[in-house]
Amino acid sequence: MPDWNHIETVLLDMDGTLLDLHFDSHFWRVLLPQRYALSRGLDLDTAKQLLDPIFKKHEGTLNWYCLDFWDRELGLDTVELKQEVTHLIAIKDGALEFLARLRRQGKRCILVTNAHPRSLGLKLEHTRLDQHLDQIISAHDLGLPKEDVSFWRELQSHCSYTPHTSLLVDDNLHALRSARDFGIRHLLAACKPDSQAPARTSDEFSWFHEFDEIMPPDQND
Repeated sequence: MPDWNHIETVLLDMDGTLLDLHFDSHFWRVLLPQRYALSRGLDLDTAKQLLDPIFKKHEGTLNWYCLDFWDRELGLDTVELKQEVTHLIAIKDGALEFLARLRRQGKRCILVTNAHPRSLGLKLEHTRLDQHLDQIISAHDLGLPKEDVSFWRELQSHCSYTPHTSLLVDDNLHALRSARDFGIRHLLAACKPDSQAPARTSDEFSWFHEFDEIMPPDQND
């Protein structure tokens, strides 16, 4: 359980933390390879063999999260493809109650996401998460991914926060490491980002399966 008495700001990841990562997993692992194969006249296995090294090259960089980059790189309209599977966009169980309790206790709730603005806009349109947050920051606004320790320094110029009284909740271990290296004191790993995939635990960070495990006590409890 986080030490809520010493936390003023909660920095929240979106995909895999507040939202089910299954949407993104399906898009990148199933739909995109299928459409890439179709557009190039390839069989699916060949298309995946071509895509895998491209994905690995850019993983963890801002390009990896940039839909404009992938549109150019692959010759596909990624947002148009994502719109075909918006029925898979889902808020994780307990996430909204978690946000509501934080705000009732006066905690600042700030979304910090690597998602590209076009992907972010699509997800906000379908979930209205923005109604439950104090501020939303995309890594593309800063020009740095969360995996870069400089992201957290640059973030302070967009939303003033104090590292030792802030909590980051994220499923990305690389982002959690960079936040730790910067000096953010409170860190939590979401260990089941994708509802359709096995949970994964971490020896490096405190972790949780469901939001009710870390839910701050309600003032009325």
